[in-house]
Amino acid sequence: MTVTHYDAIVLGAGAAGLMCAAVAGQRGRRVLLLDHADQVGKKILISGGGRCNFTNVNTAPDRFLSANPHFAKSALARYTPADFIAIVERHGIAYHEKTLGQLFCDGSAKQIVAMLLDECAKGGVDVRTGQPIRDVTHADAKFAVQFGDACFTAPALVIATGGPSIPQMGATGFAYDLARQFVLKVVEPRPALVPLTLGGDDVLFRELSGIAAPVEARAGKAAFREAALFTHKGLSGPAILQVSSYWRHGEPVTIDFLPDAPKDWLLGAKRARPRATVRAALAAMLPDRLAETLAERLALPGELAAQTDRKLADAESRLARWTFRPNGTEGFAKAEVTVGGISTASLSSQTMVAKTVPNLYAVGEAVDVTGWLGGYNFQWAWASGHAAGQVI
Repeated sequence: MTVTHYDAIVLGAGAAGLMCAAVAGQRGRRVLLLDHADQVGKKILISGGGRCNFTNVNTAPDRFLSANPHFAKSALARYTPADFIAIVERHGIAYHEKTLGQLFCDGSAKQIVAMLLDECAKGGVDVRTGQPIRDVTHADAKFAVQFGDACFTAPALVIATGGPSIPQMGATGFAYDLARQFVLKVVEPRPALVPLTLGGDDVLFRELSGIAAPVEARAGKAAFREAALFTHKGLSGPAILQVSSYWRHGEPVTIDFLPDAPKDWLLGAKRARPRATVRAALAAMLPDRLAETLAERLALPGELAAQTDRKLADAESRLARWTFRPNGTEGFAKAEVTVGGISTASLSSQTMVAKTVPNLYAVGEAVDVTGWLGGYNFQWAWASGHAAGQVI
């Protein structure tokens, strides 16, 4: 078997791997970028409805989850959204800002993949796809990777194979297998930015499939004000996807269905329209089917005038802290990203190199750093890939 030597081998041609390879290649390193999929950047291509929410201008360390909340600070500070935007603009890619600082391509996510491949080409990166990574070994200060029937060696190896979210796109837990092989700790991975499923007394709400409303959703200390969507399995929508990253099995999720309503609004409705029903009062601010379901659960039949102020105050309080007890999530198949991964305790926050294995690096979703919905995970991919690419 012919063995070809490189300065660095990057495993995984997703966002972090492409960035890392491009940066290293443009530093004059001879880089090999490998991916078992038949094309690079598959998750990039489907992101943002095909338009790639490639970063968020509001990026800050507190928008990321990790066992070490300080770990991401260094990479994020040294490679900012403005740095990535500069590349996008240099390539003439038109983009726009949506709500909450999210940046999207005007055209297609294909433009971002083409841009990254062009950056790799500028650095002479050798990109190979469509073969399984059969074996990875380390001896005599060299890593050896068997890719299909070929063998490649390099003194530096970067794990950029992501997490197991969206397995239909080829995602696997390969990064964790490699980490364990090299005796790096792994924080238990779980689905994140994922719809929640409902059972028990909450099954009634599944009948509202397709109904959405702006809410404030809360799990533990985390709270997000965006839309919630009822599905045939439970709850989804941006607010729910956000809190799902913080939710743990057995814990409640609370929803304020009327986060913008003034205090005592229901008492005010009683005085303004005493002959209206609770359902009618809710329907003035919420989708009709949702208003009907909530009114049924509140069990306040008849006109508002027939309800005591105490009952209406209690109803208002319940609507502001409606408690759901999800029985699970829709799993990695529907999760946009993964919480957990290669432990940050095993890595340098400056370079992403493993502390116990010289010249072994881990970047992107493979690492225990997970961003909020809305471009944050891409920014972590760019920042962590750039950090490693500067030193391999």
